[in-house]
Amino acid sequence: MDNRPRVKHDPLNVLLREEKIEEANELIRRGIQPDFSGTDFRALHLRGLLTENLDFSNSYFRMADLRGLDFRTCNLEGASLHDAHITGCYFPPELSADEIQMSVKLGTRMRYR
Repeated sequence: MDNRPRVKHDPLNVLLREEKIEEANELIRRGIQPDFSGTDFRALHLRGLLTENLDFSNSYFRMADLRGLDFRTCNLEGASLHDAHITGCYFPPELSADEIQMSVKLGTRMRYR
């Protein structure tokens, strides 16, 4: 089975690829439950995205703009943040600063302890 992150083509993911964050947020507010696990978010600008309780497990955020996002209630198990912009982000308390730093610098997949 191929576990590599992939580009998804459902309406919510298409809006994110087009960087239409407010439109994506409106769908989330309406109760659409996005499936972001295993998604390739490479180089996307996701600032302002509503992230509460979302599953980003095994996702790929290389060079993505994530500044200010609140991931505290998200599943980031196995996600990679290689060269992502994470200034002002909140992360789940289970993730150590070292784990986050290694993911940003080296692209390692984050593991909860």
